Amino acid sequence: MTADECISQSDEPAIPLTTGDVRLAQAQELWSTARDKPVKLRMETSGLGSEPPMTIHQMFLATVQKYGDYPALRAKKDGMWVSLSYKEYYQHARAAAKSFLKLGLERFHGVGILGFNSPEWFIADVGCILAGGLATGIYTTNSPEACQYVAHNCEANVLVVENNKQLIKILQVVRDQLPHLKAIVQYKGELEQKLPNVYTWAEFMKFGANVPDSELDVVIDSQKANECCTLIYTSGTTGNPKGVMLSHDNITWTASATGRMINLKMAEEELVSYLPLSHVAAQVQDMWICMRFAGITNFAEPDALKGSLANTLREVRPTSFLGVPRVWEKMQEAMKAIGAKSSVTKKKIADWAKGIGLQASYNAMNGDSSVPWGFTLANALVFKNVRKALGLDRCRTCFTGAAPITKDTLEYFMSLYIPLFEVYGMSESTGPHSISWAEGYRIMSCGKVLTGCKTKLDKPDTDGTGEICFWGRHVFMGYLNMPEKTEEALDTDGWLHSGDLGKHDEDDFLFITGRIKELIITAGGENVPPVPIEDALKEEVSIISNVMLVGDKKKFLSMLLTLKCNVDDNGDPTDELTPLAVEYCRQHGVIASKVSEIVNKKEPAIYKTIQEGIDRVNAKATSNAQRVQKWTIVQRDFSISGGELGPTMKLKRPVVSKMYEEYINKFYGE
Repeated sequence: MTADECISQSDEPAIPLTTGDVRLAQAQELWSTARDKPVKLRMETSGLGSEPPMTIHQMFLATVQKYGDYPALRAKKDGMWVSLSYKEYYQHARAAAKSFLKLGLERFHGVGILGFNSPEWFIADVGCILAGGLATGIYTTNSPEACQYVAHNCEANVLVVENNKQLIKILQVVRDQLPHLKAIVQYKGELEQKLPNVYTWAEFMKFGANVPDSELDVVIDSQKANECCTLIYTSGTTGNPKGVMLSHDNITWTASATGRMINLKMAEEELVSYLPLSHVAAQVQDMWICMRFAGITNFAEPDALKGSLANTLREVRPTSFLGVPRVWEKMQEAMKAIGAKSSVTKKKIADWAKGIGLQASYNAMNGDSSVPWGFTLANALVFKNVRKALGLDRCRTCFTGAAPITKDTLEYFMSLYIPLFEVYGMSESTGPHSISWAEGYRIMSCGKVLTGCKTKLDKPDTDGTGEICFWGRHVFMGYLNMPEKTEEALDTDGWLHSGDLGKHDEDDFLFITGRIKELIITAGGENVPPVPIEDALKEEVSIISNVMLVGDKKKFLSMLLTLKCNVDDNGDPTDELTPLAVEYCRQHGVIASKVSEIVNKKEPAIYKTIQEGIDRVNAKATSNAQRVQKWTIVQRDFSISGGELGPTMKLKRPVVSKMYEEYINKFYGE
């Protein structure tokens, strides 16, 4: 029986899927840097880590057989939501796979996908894997040169781009620089000009119609769970990005283990896809966990991070939501701005309710099921309405990850009885390594290790802080064509060294204390983790948007600051202060609506409040070396388009240091 025939086309029960045939390819080592070389799996003898390995196709088919008629993907078309069922999704993926084969996709060669999240993105990704290729997401913010590097590195046979804007990027570099490239597919809109080997999505999907199912099935059935199927490229803040090789087992096992740890229910989950799918967190949640648990992925509009996400959340009302810290901070800011316009009575009710919400959240966190007096009323008057306004009234789990989040933001949402559960991991661990969930979280902790995996703290100091190392079936295969980098990441025993510093509390919750590469080592030899100091200032001075601490090999610490401003339709920062920032100025006797009005005249009242905030942070410093002595406000806020922030809005420190070298040199009279 072929893979295609396993799907029942009638109302009769689907033919059971046999998952017993999980033969692994012969492998001698735990790691590989060659695209076609399999690896040994870190199998356990019992528990979740001992479960039989599966390929992507096996996992997909298992869901299709049981939940084939359930909705899988939903997207807006002409303002209306349009759905694809799991059966249709599977059939589309097979059609795409056959088209890739017809276009000449070779085994273990890349298919680069460059565009915003959509059903076509998923279908191209899964279709590529079924056809034996390596699915490779490319960030939409990448320059033409960065796109070319990824496409060349993965030896892409096909590139799938969203629209003409992304197509132009590829056409700028394609001549002679991508010798393996055979075709380009544009998945949105019509082609602005007809070019050889460039196809619309409709043309592409029909291209393989004459390829026999049996030809595809031979490829599918030859796949092994310990072979590579996906490449995740790191953002490359300090050089060329590295291609993280993920196996079928990395993805299928991690999706299953994560969903079970947070108690996901089959065919009951619904989420919104808006973070870049080239990032491991979004891809694992939106594509793979959803597929494993027969959930519904709803695609946000391309301008989600510019403002439309709020409307999508209210329409979809997801059961689970993952936000990077900046998304939660923006929500917090928007709600505070609304609150500032409320009547005195409403403000008093909100403040009273938030006090109760914070206490109730802390009680729940500490395992105390009792709620403070007045909770029922506070819930009816405030919490339910806030959840509904945010579109989170059905949301059982709200996650934050991909970058550090401040205690201020965590407590703000706790006060609304919306606990944010931190997830910690990296591309090299197929996303999550430790997870917080309703029954297991502590504020500022990133939870407990994924069931079936292990954590080791390497070379701990007297405080118990050491480098966090990972072990488990989520650990990647290696970096494509980079043996030296792979040996830096994986030690001789197969432990993945994260580069992050952390420690455990008495209940085994993991706390991140810093990143080794981010540590500032002062001229006096003292190690200073920057994030706690940066976060402390943001909590003290609410007009501040971004902070970067500098002082490596210097005699003292300094800071680059930006102020909160509105963004334009392209998501670029403007000169206009946000409503909250304007209100902050007003409270300090300053009438200002622009960043430039404050920076150009070094507005004394605002500069004074910032210095006072820094003084309060300095008062808590553990040594003189950890005190901030100089600072300046940068006129333009940091952004993805500006280059200071990565695709998940994480600070790119080496880039910022280079961009603002002149400011930094002035601090130290250089």
